[in-house]
Amino acid sequence: MRYIEDLKSGETIVCHYLCKKKESLKTKSGKNYLSLVLADRTGEILGRVWTLNKDIQSFESGDFIKIDATVDSYLDELQLNIRKIRKSGEGEYLPADYIPTTEKDVNEIYRAVCAYVASMQNEHLKKLLNAIFVQNDEVKAAFLSRSAARSMHHSYMGGLCEHTLNVAQICDFLAPRYKFVNRDLLVTAALLHDIGKIYELSEFPENDYTDCGRLLGHITMGVNLVTAEIAKIQGFPANLQNLLLHCLLSHHGKLEFGSPILPKTIEAFILSQADETDAHIKMFEEHLTKAPPTADWTGFNRKFGREIRRSNL
Repeated sequence: MRYIEDLKSGETIVCHYLCKKKESLKTKSGKNYLSLVLADRTGEILGRVWTLNKDIQSFESGDFIKIDATVDSYLDELQLNIRKIRKSGEGEYLPADYIPTTEKDVNEIYRAVCAYVASMQNEHLKKLLNAIFVQNDEVKAAFLSRSAARSMHHSYMGGLCEHTLNVAQICDFLAPRYKFVNRDLLVTAALLHDIGKIYELSEFPENDYTDCGRLLGHITMGVNLVTAEIAKIQGFPANLQNLLLHCLLSHHGKLEFGSPILPKTIEAFILSQADETDAHIKMFEEHLTKAPPTADWTGFNRKFGREIRRSNL
C-alpha cells in the first residue's frame, strides 16, 4: 500500500485507491479527459486521465480502483497523471486502509458526552440531551462514526464526536469566566451544534454530502431534529427553546459562512467562537502533521493564506 501522504513528485506508482469522484471534462481544445478524486485513510489527491483508451477500464465513483500513474506537482500541489485503471478485485485491498479514523477512543468520548448530559442542572435540557445522545441508538451510532466535515477539519471516522466534545469543553471552560452566561444552555448548544451532520454526510468510506445534506445543510437538519425532540418533552419552555435554537442557527458566526442569523446572545457568540477555534486549530495541527517532522518552515497553507512554522525548540 502506497499511502497518499507519502507520495513524492516524480515517482511512478501502481496501487489501489478509492475513487471518491469521477468527472468527464474537456480541455480548451475540446479533448475529453477524466478528473478524479482518489482517497485512502491518509488523505485525498487529484488524478487526471488525459488519454482515454483500452487501458482505462470501466469504473464509477465509489469504486476501489487499481491505477498505474506518475506523481506530478502542479501549483505546489501533488496530483496523479494516470495511464491505466481497472476495478480492484476482492482481496486486493484492505478496507481499513481507506477509512481515516480518529486517534482517540470514541467510547471515551461518548462517556465524556454522557457526563456532560448528567451534569445539566436544567431538567428540560437534560431530558433533551438524554433523548438524543443516550436513548436514540441510531443517532448515537452515527454520532460516533461520522466525520465533522468532508475535507476541512476532523474529516475522519469519529471526527464529529471528537470535534463536538472539544467545542463543549471549550464552552464549559469559558462559561464561568464571564458574566451573564448560562452554562447549561451553552454546553447543550455545543453538544448539539453539529448534530445535523449525521444526516448531511454519508458513511465511510464515501464520506460525502448526502442529497438532503446538499439541499438542506446540517444547520437546518440539526434544528429540525432538536425541534422534534423538544416537542416530545412536556412543558419545555418556549423561551428556552428559542434561545437554544438561536445558538444552533447562528453557530457559524457569519452570514457568509452559512448561518442564517448572526449570534445575538452571549451563549451563541461563545459557541461560534469555540466552534471556529477548534476547527482552525485542527486545520493547523493537520498541516503540521503532514509536514516533514524535521522541517521548521512547513510550507504555504492555502486555507490560512500563509506559510506555517513549526515551533521546534
